[in-house]
Amino acid sequence: MASRLLGAPVSAISLTDHDRQWFKSRVGVDLQEIPREQAPCSYAIQGSGVFVVPDLLEDERFRTSPLAKAGIRFYAGAPLVTRAGFGLGAMTVIDDKPRQIGADERRTLQDLAGMVMAQIEIQNMIGRVDATTGYPNQHQLFEDLEQQATQHPRRNAAAVLVEIMTASAIAHATRVLGTSHADTVAKRAMQAIQRGVGNSARLYHVGQMRCVVLGDVETPRATTIARQVMLTLAEPIPCGGVPVNFDLVVGCYDFVTGEAAAEDVLRRLLNAGDDAREADGRIASYDPVHDQRMARSFALVNDFSAALAADDQLQLVYQPRIELATGRVLGVEALLRWCHPTLGNVPPGEFVPLVEQTALVRPMTEWVFAAAIRQTLAWTRSGLDLCVSVNVSARNLDESDFAERLLRAVREAHLDTRHLELEFTESATARDQASLTSQLEVLHEAGIAIAIDDFGTGYSNASYIQHLPVSVLKVDRSFVTDLATSERSAKLVRSMVAMARDLGYRVVAEGIETQEVYDLLVAFGCDEGQGYFMAKPMPASDIKVRLGKANQLKVA
Repeated sequence: MASRLLGAPVSAISLTDHDRQWFKSRVGVDLQEIPREQAPCSYAIQGSGVFVVPDLLEDERFRTSPLAKAGIRFYAGAPLVTRAGFGLGAMTVIDDKPRQIGADERRTLQDLAGMVMAQIEIQNMIGRVDATTGYPNQHQLFEDLEQQATQHPRRNAAAVLVEIMTASAIAHATRVLGTSHADTVAKRAMQAIQRGVGNSARLYHVGQMRCVVLGDVETPRATTIARQVMLTLAEPIPCGGVPVNFDLVVGCYDFVTGEAAAEDVLRRLLNAGDDAREADGRIASYDPVHDQRMARSFALVNDFSAALAADDQLQLVYQPRIELATGRVLGVEALLRWCHPTLGNVPPGEFVPLVEQTALVRPMTEWVFAAAIRQTLAWTRSGLDLCVSVNVSARNLDESDFAERLLRAVREAHLDTRHLELEFTESATARDQASLTSQLEVLHEAGIAIAIDDFGTGYSNASYIQHLPVSVLKVDRSFVTDLATSERSAKLVRSMVAMARDLGYRVVAEGIETQEVYDLLVAFGCDEGQGYFMAKPMPASDIKVRLGKANQLKVA
C-alpha cells in the first residue's frame, strides 16, 4: 500500500534494536538487516516527523551504507513509536532514484505509520488484557515487573495482592445473581481501587476475584497501599443495582527490583494473601519462613510420585490395638511412613494432608492397601490372627469405583475380609452422603469392618452415623490425652463411651500414654485402646516377636 500511494518501488517496515536495523515486512528489497549506525531508520525514530534523505550518495552519513551499495538513492521514514514514547522502528519508502516528497505524501506516510502502530499495539494487547475488566492480566504483570527491573535495577518497590471476595462468597453470588454479577463486582471493585491508589500505581487482574496493585519505584511500603485499598472498599459499592460489601484479603510484599523473578513476586504475594486470611485485620506481609514451608510442601508433593515407584522410600508400620479389659491384641493399625532420599523421615502429618489435596491420593491409598494385604496374608499364614485397620482419605470415598477396586484386590489375594478394617475420619461424613453410604455398604456386605476415626472432632452426629454401616468409633486423642487431669475431658469421654456402647458400637480410645488414663478407660467401659503406653508403631517384623501365642503383648 505504501509503495502504491507514494509511487515508490520499495516499501518496508523496519525495526531497530541496539545494534541493527532489520526489515519485518518488505516489498521490492532483498536486504534483511543492516548495522544500526548506517541505517536511516535510527535517525527517523529520533524525531516526530518524517525523516527524508533525497539522495543517499550525497549524504555523508549513508553514502557507504549497505542501502547505498545496493543501489538505493532515496529514503523516507515515519517513526513507529509506542504510546509510552518508545521508538520501535520506521515505516519507510525507498527508491533507486533521487527524489523529494511533498507535504501530502509526508502526511500519508505518517498515517500509514499510525496504522502500523495501531496493529502492533492491538496484537500486543491480545493475551495481556483481561476481557472482563479491561485491566492488564498476569502476563502483562510479569512483563512490567521484568521491565521495572531492567529500567530501575535494585530500587525499592512495593506490590499488594487483593482478594476481593472469598470463593464461598463468589459461589453464593453466582447462584443468587448469576455469573455476570461476579464479573461486574470484580470490575467495579478494581475501578474503585484504581481511584483510591491513584494513577502512579498499576492494576492487574490476576484471578476471578484477585488483583495486584504494583506501585512505582520508591513507592511507600506495601502496607501503605494496602491500607488505602481497605479504606477505598470499606463502604458498599453498587453493582448492578445491588450494594456489595467486600471481605477483603490483602497480601503485601516490599521488594528490590531484579532480586526475584516476576513469577516469584506473584507467588510471594499469594503466600502473603494466604497468611492474611488468618491475620487480624485481614492484611499480612510476605514471610520468608512461610515461603520456605510452601517450597518444601511443593517439593514433597512433587517427589511423592517417585516415592510410590521406589522400593525403599515408603513403608508401613503397625500400632497394636488392645482389648483394654484383657490386654489381648485384637488388631493393628497400618500407618504410612516416608523416608525421603534427601530430607530423611517426613512426618505423616506433613505429607499425607498434602498428597490428599492432589490426584496422588488414589495411588497412595492403593499402595497402602496392597502393602497391608500382603502383610496380613503373611501373618495369617504364620498363624497370627489379626485384623489390620487401614486409613482411607475422604477423597477416596468420592471415587465411584473405590469399593470395587478394594474388593478386587482382596479377592485376588485370597484374603478373608474379616482381617481388614477401613478407617475414615468423621469429617468425611460431611461429603456426598449418598455416595459415601453406598460405598460403605458394599464394603460392609463383603465383610470388611468400618470404623470412624477421630470421633468427636468432626461434623457428624449420632443420628446420621446410625445410617452408616459402622461398627467401631475411635475416640480422638485430643479427648484422651488429658483424661486424668481434666474433669471436663473425663465427663466427655465417659459420655461418648456410654452413648456409643448403648448404640451398639465398639469403642477404641486413641492416644493412651499413662497407666492412669488406661485404668480410667477400663472403668468407663471402653472396649479397645492404642497408644504409646502399650506400644509405639513398629515394623511388621516386630509384631510377631512382641506377641505371644495368645496375642498377648509382651512389654519390651
